[in-house]
Amino acid sequence: MLLRLGYDIRFEIPSPVAMVALLNVHPSRVADLRAPDDLRVEPATPVEDFIDNFGNRCARFVAQQGPLRLTNSTLLQDRGFADQVKYDARELPVQELPSHILAHLLNSRYCEVDRFSTITAGLFGSITPGWGRVQAICDWVHANVSFGYEYARATRTALDVFSERVGVCRDFQHLAVTMCRALHIPARYATGYLGDIGVPAMPSPMDFSAWFEVYLEDRWWTFDARHNQPRYGRVLMATGRDASDVAITTSFGTANLTYFSVVSEELRQENVFSA
Repeated sequence: MLLRLGYDIRFEIPSPVAMVALLNVHPSRVADLRAPDDLRVEPATPVEDFIDNFGNRCARFVAQQGPLRLTNSTLLQDRGFADQVKYDARELPVQELPSHILAHLLNSRYCEVDRFSTITAGLFGSITPGWGRVQAICDWVHANVSFGYEYARATRTALDVFSERVGVCRDFQHLAVTMCRALHIPARYATGYLGDIGVPAMPSPMDFSAWFEVYLEDRWWTFDARHNQPRYGRVLMATGRDASDVAITTSFGTANLTYFSVVSEELRQENVFSA
């Protein structure tokens, strides 16, 4: 399955400002690219690429005063399979976890793990550890939190989501991540492309998507508390402890967003040569 991926993001910059962007496909998917995956900055600006502490490809640059445009269009060959599942995947006791995984059991900016110990014990403590318990968390979040773009709020934490029962994509994942960690299941936040492939098209404009990953047995597995079903065409861009680690753009000063467009679609055979 060949996917067309891209974005067009524009800002108005009041005065020169340093910025960091996480807009590239994750290094784990680079071998699947069939076209360059390069951030284009207008007006032309020197860009420095680097890999952050979480293994994500990042770009840093200084945006000058005036309009700023960030664009890219690339092609990626996907295997065409839905998210993998392993219903008998087991949890590892904390003492058996690799040392580099332990950070994904702790509190982070949007995930107040210490506030959820009693909550998760009451909701999920009787469920057999392993894949089924993580799925039960997804089921609960999906059933009890209402999605809506009008609910977007940059400061909403997992505890806020639990109390308010509303949110956008990232809020669903923050709550599920926090519940997993409170049960000593390593969980991390993920962001990337997720087009309407194999599902009815959403009426809202395409956007980047959030999901989360859980460490079971010896690897990370994809879960999605908002959609709560295996999906096709999911393309990872970045992972971190929560959304604060994987912001699409971070400006160290003022950058006013004026336009935002994302493309994530299956490219039909008849359109390949026009891509």
